[in-house]
Amino acid sequence: MIYNAYFKSPIGILEIKSSATHIFSIEFVEESDFEKQQINDLIHDCILQLTAYFSHQLHQFELPLAFNGSAFQNKVWQELQQIPFSTTCSYLQFAKKLGDAKCIRAAAAANARNPFAIVVPCHRVIGSNGKLVGYAGGLWRKQWLLEHEQAISLQTKLF
Repeated sequence: MIYNAYFKSPIGILEIKSSATHIFSIEFVEESDFEKQQINDLIHDCILQLTAYFSHQLHQFELPLAFNGSAFQNKVWQELQQIPFSTTCSYLQFAKKLGDAKCIRAAAAANARNPFAIVVPCHRVIGSNGKLVGYAGGLWRKQWLLEHEQAISLQTKLF
């Protein structure tokens, strides 16, 4: 059985889909049907973690994710999770982390197909010139997420 639910975040509605054992996707949507949600324990935990993230209380998500892409896409999505909270890296740096600077376009394409918004932090990958480029949820969301994480890091350092 596939379960689904919606989460109202400060930057838009996220649709969460899961089985009883794994999250399949977390994606921004324009339309939602809160009356037809099917929430299981896993989605409930995901919503709690997203709430904690947006409330400045969570830096690392711990959810069982079902990576259903090609071998290369799965490698990219796994590597994205290694980018530390509130830091960024360029697409070129990221391609080098994957082992081949020449795979920069393929890495960017896989990054764009990331099915786990926020939880797999593709928003932390930026252009080599430091500019924000490419985010499936929109560049304004990418900027918001990076500023949100910077504020949390700054707050943590002050206390």
